[in-house]
Amino acid sequence: MSKPKFAMYWAASCGGCEIAVLNIHEKILDVDANFEVVFWPVAMDAKYKDVEAMEDGSILLTLWNGGIRNDENEHIAKLLRKKSQILVAFGSCANEGCIPGLANFSPASEIMTTAFNTISTDNPKGILPQPHYKMPEGEIHIPTILPMLRTLDQVVDVDYFMPGCPPESHQIAAVIDLVIQALQGKAQLPPKGAVIGAGASTVCDECERKRNVKTIKEFGRIQLQHADPELCLLEQGIPCNGPATRSGCNSRCPSAGAQCIGCYGPAEGVSDYGARLVAAFGSVIDSNDPAEIDRILDGLVDPAGQFYRFNLAGSMLKASIPAIRANGG
Repeated sequence: MSKPKFAMYWAASCGGCEIAVLNIHEKILDVDANFEVVFWPVAMDAKYKDVEAMEDGSILLTLWNGGIRNDENEHIAKLLRKKSQILVAFGSCANEGCIPGLANFSPASEIMTTAFNTISTDNPKGILPQPHYKMPEGEIHIPTILPMLRTLDQVVDVDYFMPGCPPESHQIAAVIDLVIQALQGKAQLPPKGAVIGAGASTVCDECERKRNVKTIKEFGRIQLQHADPELCLLEQGIPCNGPATRSGCNSRCPSAGAQCIGCYGPAEGVSDYGARLVAAFGSVIDSNDPAEIDRILDGLVDPAGQFYRFNLAGSMLKASIPAIRANGG
C-alpha cells in the first residue's frame, strides 16, 4: 500500500516554521518513513499544477504556515483545503497573523507607497508593481496584495491549530508522533478545531519566577533595568505578556531573563489578547490618580506592538478603520 501523503506550504511569513520542522532532527526521518511528501516547495521541486491534478482529499496532512496577504496565498489555501483531509494552521502567522499582520494598521496602498516611494528607495519615477505586465516573451503575472492580511481560518476551514513563532521543536515532534500513532490505530486524533502542540494554561503558570503581587510606579524596557532574576518581570515594571499567552514553550523567555512577547498566542479562554493584557498590566499599577496612571502607561513605548504584535489579524480588532474600509468593511 502507498504511504499517506504529506504537504507543507509557506505563505506570508518569515519561513521560521519551515526551519522548526527541520529542527526536530532525526524525527524528520519518521516523516519520510510514514508519509509520501508530495508538496513542500521550500524542500522539493513542486508545481501548483501537480497539486491541481491530485484527487480531492488525496493529501492526508497539510501543515500551512503564513497568513493570507495576496491573491496567490488565497488561491493556494483554497486549493490545499480541497486536496487535504487534515489542514493544520501551523505557527503564529497562520493562526494569528503574527508580525506581517501588523501591516493591518495601514491600508495596502499606504504600504506600497512606503515600500516603493520613500527616501530609502531609489525609484524616481514612482513605479509600483503591476499584477500583469507584457514582455516580449509574453505576459507575466505577479501576486496582488490584498487589502488586509487574514489568518488561515478566516479564508478556509481549518482542522487543527498549532501556535508558536515558531512552534517548539519538541511540540512538533509530539504532534508528528501522535499522527503516526493514529495512522497505526494506536491513538486517536483530538476533536476538530483543537489547539495542538501547546498547553492549555498561560506562560505565567509555567514560569518559576516568584510573584509577590507587588505594584509598580513605572513601566520600562528590560534593556534599561537591572531585573531581579527571581521576581516576576511584570511586577518589576517590565511589560511581560505571560498573563495572556498560551503555555507550551516551557516559559523559555522569562526563564532566560527576557519578557514574554506572546508568540504562542492567546491562552485558553482569552477572547481578545490585547484586552486581557490591558487588564493584567492595569492590575499592577500602584495609583488611583488618572494623571499618574497616564504617566505610567506612557512607559509602554509601543502599545500596539505590545498588545497585538502577534495577534492583530486574529484579534477582535483585526485592522485599523482605514484598512477595513479599503477591504469594503
